[in-house]
Amino acid sequence: MILFWLGIGVVAGVVGTLPLLLVMLRRAVHRAREAEGEARHSQRLSELGSMTSGLAHEIRNPLSTVGLNAQLLHEDLISIDVDPQQRDRLIHRVDALAREVDRLGHILGDFLDFAGRVKLDPHPCDLRTIVEELIDFYHPQCEQAGVVLRVHVPEQPVQVRVDEGLLKQALLNLMINATQIMGRVADQDGGQAGELILKVDQDAESAWVHVIDTGPGIEEADRESIFHPYVSKRKGGTGLGLPTARRIVEEHGGRLRVDSVVGDGSDFVIMLPRA
Repeated sequence: MILFWLGIGVVAGVVGTLPLLLVMLRRAVHRAREAEGEARHSQRLSELGSMTSGLAHEIRNPLSTVGLNAQLLHEDLISIDVDPQQRDRLIHRVDALAREVDRLGHILGDFLDFAGRVKLDPHPCDLRTIVEELIDFYHPQCEQAGVVLRVHVPEQPVQVRVDEGLLKQALLNLMINATQIMGRVADQDGGQAGELILKVDQDAESAWVHVIDTGPGIEEADRESIFHPYVSKRKGGTGLGLPTARRIVEEHGGRLRVDSVVGDGSDFVIMLPRA
């Protein structure tokens, strides 16, 4: 009798757990299908990225040829024996063609930087040195734009493990973006372009680089969309500088965020793990 009731209890337990087992099985199948779909999607994205990068390279080569021929044509037109007004008109058209070729070349370059695979070659670095070298390099551009460039770094080393060249590219993208925005506002208002401040800080686990500008600031609704490809508030901008900067920082295991007050300026913060 004990065995009978024991058997009944076992059967009842199994029957009682069947619905739960079915739910778990359905969830497992659903997750497997989702994973399979994501794998196919990632493969398609990889194939699309390779195709578009190859296409961009194929466009760049003839584009360079067009630019070179425009330059040669400009030189020939200077010495040609024609009516001066007609010659000036032809030179103006050729120069416009050369400018557009140059602009398309910059767009293709930005696209290849964004679409290409990021291959890191990290080494231990002092973040202060990276920032100070970048300041020396970028100072003439700030002077030309009328922007006051300042830097604040701690006295002690800030050790990080990064790809120095790529991190400089990310910082330079942020600095160029800030300078151009402040320059645009200065052109509209007729005043000084403002200040660009680079500040380095750290704690026990992380290091930060702040790229601070005194520009017009960013509306709260736009603070995430500016990191999306081809979103640009600047006339002639490709909209790839900020997305490329964020991608480089994230490949290092870091984060890039922006804090901004409309009318007072913006603070783009790169956070990196300490070495």
